[in-house]
Amino acid sequence: MSTIRPRDRDAVIQSLRAGVVPRTGQHLIQVGRVREIETLVGDISRIADGGSTFRLVIGEYGAGKTFFLNLVRAIALEKKLVVASADLNPDRRLHATGGQARSLYAELMRNVATRTRPEGGALSGVVEKFISTAQAEATKEGVESEVVIRRKLDNLTELVGGYDFADVIAAYCRGVEKDNEQLKSDAVRWLRGEFATKTDARQALGVRSIVDDGAVYDQLKLLGRFVRLAGFAGLLVNLDEMVNLYKMASKQARDGNYEQILRILNDSLQGNTEGLGFILGGTPEFVLDPRRGLYSYQALATRLAQNSFATEGLVDFSGPVVRLAALSQEDLYLLLHKVVEVYALGDASKHLLPEQGIASFMEHCSRRVGDTYFRTPRTTITAFVNLLAVLEQNPGTAWEELLGGIALEVDTTGAEDGAVEAEAGDGDRFATFKL
Repeated sequence: MSTIRPRDRDAVIQSLRAGVVPRTGQHLIQVGRVREIETLVGDISRIADGGSTFRLVIGEYGAGKTFFLNLVRAIALEKKLVVASADLNPDRRLHATGGQARSLYAELMRNVATRTRPEGGALSGVVEKFISTAQAEATKEGVESEVVIRRKLDNLTELVGGYDFADVIAAYCRGVEKDNEQLKSDAVRWLRGEFATKTDARQALGVRSIVDDGAVYDQLKLLGRFVRLAGFAGLLVNLDEMVNLYKMASKQARDGNYEQILRILNDSLQGNTEGLGFILGGTPEFVLDPRRGLYSYQALATRLAQNSFATEGLVDFSGPVVRLAALSQEDLYLLLHKVVEVYALGDASKHLLPEQGIASFMEHCSRRVGDTYFRTPRTTITAFVNLLAVLEQNPGTAWEELLGGIALEVDTTGAEDGAVEAEAGDGDRFATFKL
């Protein structure tokens, strides 16, 4: 591994120690799940080609769903997509009548990211890129900028809310040309769904609609087309914590949200949207529970049903549901090795724990927790970072003592295919880990 910047190192280590997913530097610790990543990369290419996608990423708590979603987000940004991300909670839903859907939309817009603004807050930049391109064309043609803008946005008018969307973009352009910061601010507020009443929107921008609970999905479809007109490859909507829909007490409210998911799924699979993809992260019960999960909604149950032929180790990644396989022990070993590398800023001479120490830590976890330690690795990784922190801040401390006296002998010379053979000091346990 090459030298790692201290900023990236701190971002990764601090996030792992807190039990949360790092927003940057995911590639430094990514292991396994090659097929799943290839599937989502294919989805990104489909969006870039003007198509549409829908995926449900399903995994147990702590199994790495959020990490996987953030990794896909980073890949999408590198592929010149615009990515809007948000977590669902009781105040953010796909469908509602009390402002919760608009709240979700507003959160998505706050987190709009591009390759040059990966931390979010890039919505204004997307609009300004579109307008600067339109202004350049207008100068070349010898016409006003708004004429070119109206022409470029003409194909949006066939969508719900398309006329008002075009009016708002034109208003932003006038704000740029007249150096009217208030007009620009009002246009961005409308695009972010921050106007509470149609009266306020009409007074500020002359439009007759706002982004309310019932218009969220239609607005996302407009944005999917707009970002392509602005020169980006498409829009990826990244929604996590979908299990909050499963937790809703009201069946009517759940069904309303599930119906919205069905609408998105149908549009995506039928090609009714352009340059727009959805990735939804949730737990198995969110999908499989026949009483409260997506399977309780019959139309979704049939569309999301698992391929009956994909059994006994066979997989099918062509369906809308991607089930994250548990990390193998070999994957977890490699992950912990990468964490040691990151902790040492990529300098092998500064490793706080040798290879036999990593193997000993895994044996320690196996004895205390069982196989769960690598199937849901969040807690294991947090404990491992805590171990490294103690070793760093207490020079001379023996890792063998911290791990309860378990010392493994590691042989890297005679192992087949680069495997590490690790045997417990008392001779009664044996394990093999791939490097």
